[in-house]
Amino acid sequence: MADLVQYYGTGRRKSAIARVFLRPGNGGFKVNGKPMDVYFVTEAQRFAARRTLNTAEVVGQFDVITTVKGGGVTAQADAVKLGIARALLEFNIELRKILKADGLLTRDARIKERKKYGQKGARKRFQFSKR
Repeated sequence: MADLVQYYGTGRRKSAIARVFLRPGNGGFKVNGKPMDVYFVTEAQRFAARRTLNTAEVVGQFDVITTVKGGGVTAQADAVKLGIARALLEFNIELRKILKADGLLTRDARIKERKKYGQKGARKRFQFSKR
């Protein structure tokens, strides 16, 4: 049996985690078993997910199979973007300069701040009453 050639990358954004597999193919894109156009409903989400492939100019060379969980759909699209970038580095390390210049290898570390005790939320206080 022939060995399966694939490149793996993990992407994270907020609480979304994407496991991305790039396999040599003709440009198929599946997210959790569904076509990308069905899973990502807005054009902005589709653009974010495809952005890394467009920047590296490898559209149509790979089939992208990804499993995403956690977070919202927009955060999941950004997680897929980072996962594809990391998988492409595994394929060809010379793409690093191009991807780094576009900021595609940077993990966006902004996450939701925790709610504090004695307060209504992370920053908001309960209403203050003088009398």
